Amino acid sequence: MTLHQLYVALFIGGLVLLVSIAATRLATGVGLPSLLLFLGVGVLVGEDGLGLQFDNAQLAQDLGTAALAIILVEGGLTTRFSDIRKVLAPAGVLATVGVGVSTVLTAAAVHWILGMDWQLALLLGAVVSSTDAAAVFSVLRVVPLPRRLSGLLEAESGFNDAPAVILVLLFSATPLDLDPWVIAGTMLYELAIGTAIGLGFGFLGASALRRIALPSAGLYPLAIFGLCMVAFAAAGSVHGSGFLAAYLSGVVLANSGLPHRSATRSFAEGSGWLAQIGVFVILGLLVSPDELLDEVVPAIVAGLVLLLLARPLSVVVSLIGFKVPWREQLFLSWGGLRGAVPIVLCTYPIVAGVPDSWRLLNIVFILVVLYTVIQGPSLRLVAEWLHLIPRDATREVQVDAAPLDVLGAELLTMTVLPGSRLHNVTVLELRLPDPSVITLIIRAGQPFVPERVTRLQIGDELMIVTTTATRDLAERRLRAVSRRGKLAYWFDEYGDQA
Repeated sequence: MTLHQLYVALFIGGLVLLVSIAATRLATGVGLPSLLLFLGVGVLVGEDGLGLQFDNAQLAQDLGTAALAIILVEGGLTTRFSDIRKVLAPAGVLATVGVGVSTVLTAAAVHWILGMDWQLALLLGAVVSSTDAAAVFSVLRVVPLPRRLSGLLEAESGFNDAPAVILVLLFSATPLDLDPWVIAGTMLYELAIGTAIGLGFGFLGASALRRIALPSAGLYPLAIFGLCMVAFAAAGSVHGSGFLAAYLSGVVLANSGLPHRSATRSFAEGSGWLAQIGVFVILGLLVSPDELLDEVVPAIVAGLVLLLLARPLSVVVSLIGFKVPWREQLFLSWGGLRGAVPIVLCTYPIVAGVPDSWRLLNIVFILVVLYTVIQGPSLRLVAEWLHLIPRDATREVQVDAAPLDVLGAELLTMTVLPGSRLHNVTVLELRLPDPSVITLIIRAGQPFVPERVTRLQIGDELMIVTTTATRDLAERRLRAVSRRGKLAYWFDEYGDQA
């Protein structure tokens, strides 16, 4: 690649990224998972659009697998264990037994209705059997469900990628081996190894990071994310479930009380968005729109079977004995969103050389688009119809996190270092410019809200909220007092940059 070609590639890549980010804003406004517009960007740039040719299924599989690992790491790092602790058992059964039931029912239906070959039918059933973590997380952020129900959906979407991948790999083998003992043994081994490695890396990594003081706060998110990716690769290298290891290590690390959790969460979310954009655009490039029309009817049939038969029965069978109310079971049946995972999984049989596997990609692409258009905007309506969202707004306060720039605010952090004359200065004597305020002080690892008479001490970590307009004045005042004390202005010290 010449230098000019590199510039062109970076320009196109950056432009696609910006267009995809703009599409995310649009998708949020209309209530659709943004994956739909990401796929559209890929199709638009492809050979039937702007003419970029891409048919490398192996590269798409490699990049898609890496992207799914990043998405699952992001899901783990943004999951609160308190939200899923009580639903781990039903989520685990949904992610294993539910995937198996959905696979068998979907495969049998498309085989008998569409006359599809058994191997292709089983692959289709396995590919669409798992819900998509990215799609579920993006939609549930705007649907205020009961904590138990949202936790169950999120945990299922984090767990069920692993069984689906195992089934797809088994069904892609030639000759096809449908021995139930082989399938069950392989599933048990890979899930057990993935669980052990994920939990092991999570707990050991958390223990190590508590004992190691990294020289920069920005290194903590990198270290945590790196640990999760190492867990993914380690599990995969011994034929365990890397996806399960990535998710579990993320959950453990996120809930271990490590420092800079907010920065880690932001880094994980940004990485997850980048992975989603990349994988969806690549998958959009891989599809040829002129070949999709022939597969519309099979896709609609498979989608209806999945939506009205396979998914509801898998939920009912999996939740027997867990006393999940019927309203929540209905929502779980409807809320099983599909996204990147099924389309990425379609590349596995293509790379393995399974006959007609390109047809499978086209069917699943259409099915995912239809699911997204129908299910995404309807989830809130279905939840309200089932009385899962309180109608009285006073019964539950909806609290959300807003970017500070939307509020015209800035969050500053600083540490009172040895030798600083901020030591022993009270909050009142600091006289930050209005409307700046110290909202939190962390002293010896213990956070507290300061009062006007609170005296700063060496080692204190300060969190200061100010406005964009007064940020510079606040920083200058902090530097001035740190250099000359509370009477800094008497010494003509105004905190200019050194």
